[in-house]
Amino acid sequence: MEHEKNIEQEKAIEHDEKETIQMEKQEKNESLETNETQEPIFAEEETFSAPSDQETEASSGEVIAKLTEQIKTLEQELLEKENRILRLQADFDNYRRRTRSEMEAIEKYRSQSLALEILPSVDNFERALQVEAKSEEGKSILSGMEMIYKGLLEALKKEGVEPIETVGKEFDPKYHHAVMQGNDETKDSNIILEEYQKGYLLKDRVLRPAMVKVNQ
Repeated sequence: MEHEKNIEQEKAIEHDEKETIQMEKQEKNESLETNETQEPIFAEEETFSAPSDQETEASSGEVIAKLTEQIKTLEQELLEKENRILRLQADFDNYRRRTRSEMEAIEKYRSQSLALEILPSVDNFERALQVEAKSEEGKSILSGMEMIYKGLLEALKKEGVEPIETVGKEFDPKYHHAVMQGNDETKDSNIILEEYQKGYLLKDRVLRPAMVKVNQ
């Protein structure tokens, strides 16, 4: 009986060993199958490749071209702004010169309006002084008027107002206004023979041209 039990135990041990060996083989086969299914994944990942030298050169060329175009655009914009600034500077310089010239003219001819208002009074004094006074009272009045007349002329002279020379001078349309013509053979042509109304200058500007008679 004991012998039979030993035999059965040995058979059971052999059976367990066979099952163990079979299970190990099965695990190895499963491991191999798993590796085989994973290999394509690694294969797909390994298909990535770095860009070629030609592709890199082409990409660099595009970047350089874009940068060059941007530089040209910026240079053009800078040139336009510089030209605009130069034009503004020139306009400002012209405005400043014009303003300074106008201010100088205003200062130089500041008495023009007042002088033009006084000149008719001066004309009246001149006409009055041509009247011959017979009485002592009349002579006294004329003497006083003459003093006022000379005072006006002196005040005008201080402001740069002076009479224009006429009789015996050559006619100049800038300073003289011919209202009559004469024929004096003793005088040259275009010489002023008579003065009908005094003309005046304010420095180098004609306030009023003189009214004259000119020889033919």
